Amino acid sequence: MTKIKPEEIYTTKEAQKFLKVSKSTIKRLLKKGIIKAYKVGGRYRIWGSELLRLVSPKVESKVYNVYKKVKDKTKKTIEKW
Repeated sequence: MTKIKPEEIYTTKEAQKFLKVSKSTIKRLLKKGIIKAYKVGGRYRIWGSELLRLVSPKVESKVYNVYKKVKDKTKKTIEKW
């Protein structure tokens, strides 16, 4: 598979192949605004830099930190019972 180029514009189908996700997952990511995209002629176009941002280690660490906070908060709430 070729590398994602930040300056290139990709279709949802190409993004789906790069991210190895289903069609419904791409739609959900677009609808929730997790992937920023532009509609051109009724179809979404996604910058390569947006795809790279999504798979970057920074995003992964942010997700982990949020998960850890929720887990710790839940644990404290349960301990209070």
